[in-house]
Amino acid sequence: MLEAKGIAFDLMPSGADWSLVCAPAAAAAARDELTRYAAERRATRPRPPAIVPFPGAGLGSGAFVVVLLATAYCTGIQAFGEDWLAAGSLDARVGGAGEWWRAVTALTLHLDQAHLLGNLLFGAVFGTLAGGAFGPGIAWSSILAAGALADYLDMLISPPEHRAAGASTAVFAALGLLSGFSWRLRLSVREQFRYRWAPLFGGLFLLTMLGAGGERVDVLGHALGFAMGTLLGWTYARLGLPRTRSRRPQWVAGAAALAVIVGAWFLALRR
Repeated sequence: MLEAKGIAFDLMPSGADWSLVCAPAAAAAARDELTRYAAERRATRPRPPAIVPFPGAGLGSGAFVVVLLATAYCTGIQAFGEDWLAAGSLDARVGGAGEWWRAVTALTLHLDQAHLLGNLLFGAVFGTLAGGAFGPGIAWSSILAAGALADYLDMLISPPEHRAAGASTAVFAALGLLSGFSWRLRLSVREQFRYRWAPLFGGLFLLTMLGAGGERVDVLGHALGFAMGTLLGWTYARLGLPRTRSRRPQWVAGAAALAVIVGAWFLALRR
């Protein structure tokens, strides 16, 4: 601290301790700086509330894995004699947004094994972290809502020839959910700018590194998923959610998410 202030000093051993020495002319300035530094260190600073992880955070990720694998199997064997990829993928043609269920079904489809395995891995990691923060049911219902909204917006604003499928939009929605939640909690803490905004910057870095490369990557879908997740996570932190650790809301939210997926596929295959 003294060096930053341009005050010359030296440290000298004094038995088991050390002595800080400086020129007599600089003694008053050094003592004043040290006194103010000590007072600043004693000032209490608010800290973000501690997050106690919810139990069973991995249950939602397990359901996520089962849903993706089951959909991949049905797509591969063309269950019920239907082309699942054509029926459920994102379709931005004129009037395609009227088939709103595609915003949900597209989140469960994949074009190849590498695509599926990548989303299983990162989705399970981010989903488990979100499950620990919000509970598995609320976390995954929120991820589904943010991902589906992002997909629907993708259909509305993309060129008519745009087609897409994959859970990566939901994966980045999970990342955004965590980033937005942590970011809002940090904003209330008296820290330097880079610390308060670190959760958002970290999420954007991962989005850029993992979701913006390759010829068949739906960059817009990834960005929208992250944005919708961030907005939702920020809102949760602003409202102080979740307020209860009861298991009932978790089961209800998780069951509702599964029901939405099943209902969307029912409409897609019936169509």
